[in-house]
Amino acid sequence: MTSLELRADPADLTAALVDVFSVSGQETELADAVEAALRAQAPHLEVVRNGDAVLARTNLGRPSRIVLAGHLDTVPLNDNLPSRRSGAGDEETLHGLGSVDMKGGDAVFLHLAATLAEPRHDVTFVFYDNEEVEAVKNGLGRIERELPEWLAGDLAIVGEPSNGVIEAGCQGTLRVEVRKSGTRAHTARAWMGENAIHALSEPLRRLAEYSPRVVDIDGLTYREGLQATGISGGVAGNVVPDAAVLTVNHRFAPDRSPAQAEAHVREVFDGHDVSLVDMSPGALPGLSAPAAAELVAAAGGRAAAKLGWTDVARFAARGMASVNFGPGNPTLAHTQQENVRVAEIRQVTDVLRKFLG
Repeated sequence: MTSLELRADPADLTAALVDVFSVSGQETELADAVEAALRAQAPHLEVVRNGDAVLARTNLGRPSRIVLAGHLDTVPLNDNLPSRRSGAGDEETLHGLGSVDMKGGDAVFLHLAATLAEPRHDVTFVFYDNEEVEAVKNGLGRIERELPEWLAGDLAIVGEPSNGVIEAGCQGTLRVEVRKSGTRAHTARAWMGENAIHALSEPLRRLAEYSPRVVDIDGLTYREGLQATGISGGVAGNVVPDAAVLTVNHRFAPDRSPAQAEAHVREVFDGHDVSLVDMSPGALPGLSAPAAAELVAAAGGRAAAKLGWTDVARFAARGMASVNFGPGNPTLAHTQQENVRVAEIRQVTDVLRKFLG
């Protein structure tokens, strides 16, 4: 079995985690190693296993509880294992699959789990599976169904890459399909038919002229978006198509509920056949919550809006303040070039140690 040294430099621990293959659905080896390390090196924690998720927590009777959550899985391999390092000093960089998304964050959490036996807050650590695939498989959702008490707390910190800056809340996201119908005909006699793809020109015009909102919430700026992400239709190269579908993605600020966001999109495409395909709510930043404000102070007073959707929304739906905070540039996530600065891993560790300790 792979052995992890949780008290090691968090950068070295990140490299060790990266070198354990854990593509979504294949996290067992890493979950086994995390469980074994926590049981052996963090005797002050209660540890449980749930599928390929590992949970641990203090039970010190503190007045507040912080949940630290990180997923163990990665996207598929892309010729970027094993890990390697480049540079030196402040420019030393760790490369490899999952180094950004999000084994750097996992390493920070695991290191703190082993080295903070008497934190000022009670702390719950959640290392879960299947985050990088469809939501129905997400290990955090399974834990919420089977062990909901393990997700309770005053503040959730999800270790997604955030350039070492606290990113509060997250945008909501929804996807709709705009459908048009027509009449088939031979393209040599096109006037006898009605082209469904051509009929999409009007909803596409609305998209091209659309002006998205820029929303300020708790001093953070959320930029919305409404974008066409796909068009499908057509029968053959010589047939006027009788059906076409335009797929549209809407990213909405967390001051809108899912129902309000859906109503807005339907208003934009009023008069057209619109079907909702999927929806995930956003999460308000909640920086006024005492624990969140304390974390921001520990990080030097800096916070930014999360422009994207993450599992913070799951915690926000439970009424908890929720932030993303982890090492690594999120624009490198899912790329062959994933890499994270060693100094940033240590910086995030120091901020959380100051906040928790």
